[in-house]
Amino acid sequence: MLGELASRRGLAKAITLLESSLPAHRAAADALLTRALPHSGGALRLGLSGVPGVGKSSFIEALGLQLIAQGHRVAVLAVDPSSSVSGGSILGDKTRMERLALAEGAFIRPSPSRGVLGGVASHTREVMRLVEAAGYDVVIVETVGVGQSEVAVAGMTDCFCLLQLPNSGDELQAIKRGVMELADLVVIHKADIDKAAATRAQVQIVSSLRLHGQGHGPSGAAWVPEVLQASSQTGEGVPEVWAAVQRHQQAIDHDARRHRQDLAWLHERVQDGLRHAFQTRLGHRLPDIEEQVRAGTLAASTAARQLLQEFLGDPHHG
Repeated sequence: MLGELASRRGLAKAITLLESSLPAHRAAADALLTRALPHSGGALRLGLSGVPGVGKSSFIEALGLQLIAQGHRVAVLAVDPSSSVSGGSILGDKTRMERLALAEGAFIRPSPSRGVLGGVASHTREVMRLVEAAGYDVVIVETVGVGQSEVAVAGMTDCFCLLQLPNSGDELQAIKRGVMELADLVVIHKADIDKAAATRAQVQIVSSLRLHGQGHGPSGAAWVPEVLQASSQTGEGVPEVWAAVQRHQQAIDHDARRHRQDLAWLHERVQDGLRHAFQTRLGHRLPDIEEQVRAGTLAASTAARQLLQEFLGDPHHG
């Protein structure tokens, strides 16, 4: 474990450094991340999403407290929608996980999405590495459950868990293929409110997964997504969810999944870097070019080609 990550305060300061956009901070963050890499990678990374109101934070708190009681150290990276004014976190997950936040073996980090597609913070992959190097062996990434956040989180975690409501009034929620086909686990949360409705939802989702998944889920033929019921209020079903997560880890090719994630991380950061460099060098040109495209005096494809040639340098003129 790196010395500066040994305390919650030190870890929080290191994450703030990672999230900074200042060039001087970025260089220091890269150096810290490079030193942390050999000490990271050993945690189980659990992605968790679901529509607002499904009880993601309460479920994470119930699961986290049980895991800490078993001797685990749990880090929660809760990606909040950002304030359009300040860019800061506006949901305040620590206030919604008070007991877990006070637990000795827990670390909770609300992180503003800052407009990143799907609400997933741009440095979440890097932050995961830091908390692993700090000795946390279970990392839970919670998203806002809107847009493309599920896709992003499923692509950076070992197991992706989708929470559903038992009686949302939308029985077709089980047929939302774009989301359901990403799930390694589906949990009918707040099952204690209406047990009959929870059971109906469970049956519907199992049927839907069989119909759309053609016998296997996103992790491959070795794993068929499981559908469970749980209640963070009573604690019922929460240990069974963790047992299912562990079964999933035993069934999949863990190393291959991690390698794909690391390559995705590489390409993601390259694309982000190129966008930033483009905005820095040619951002001042965009308003004029966009006006020409809107006016119909310049084709969008021609405009893009001109901008890229200016950015990269015209290959025909050395």
